[in-house]
Amino acid sequence: MKALPVTTLLLACLLLLQGCADDKLSPLSPQATILAFGDSLTAGYGVDEADSYPSVLAQLSGRRVVNAGVSGEVTAQGLQRLAMILERERPALMILLEGGNDILRNLDQEHTRDNLQQMIELARARGVEVVLVGVPRKNLFSDAAPFYTELAERYELPFAESTVAELLRSPGYKSDQVHFNAEGYRRLAQSMYELLKEEGAL
Repeated sequence: MKALPVTTLLLACLLLLQGCADDKLSPLSPQATILAFGDSLTAGYGVDEADSYPSVLAQLSGRRVVNAGVSGEVTAQGLQRLAMILERERPALMILLEGGNDILRNLDQEHTRDNLQQMIELARARGVEVVLVGVPRKNLFSDAAPFYTELAERYELPFAESTVAELLRSPGYKSDQVHFNAEGYRRLAQSMYELLKEEGAL
């Protein structure tokens, strides 16, 4: 068998290193915990617990996924409870899907953004990596509210910008106007799984 030229091997190594450098997330060990933090879309409102997106993501990823979703919660409430949950669960990674209730209640978007920013900084201060999920404005054809993009860019976060919006535009994935059915939550989990793979976590 003919040996590969040294230059070919060096090029292959450089390409491999370049690919790793593009990843935004560190690889998750098999024992790592993922924290799914948010409101009713995380809690799995309208379906059995086994059909919530964190439960499905746990099956897909082979990792422990903690469902820390609270239905009806606004970001100010989420910020109040996050530190305690981070301390208790000690996750390696947090998927942050919060802000929908702020938007539905027409709360000040600057306050919503600031609350999410503090959540991101709380997690990072504890060495927890963050994936941000955007929530659309109150418009069927809207993508994520602009402050999600602002935060994703500022902190260089893996960002699921259009996943929730696209699912909400599909009646077959919804149980009501703002929540998913079992298939919708499964699609959300699959999207999160693919994003974690693309960004190097899995």
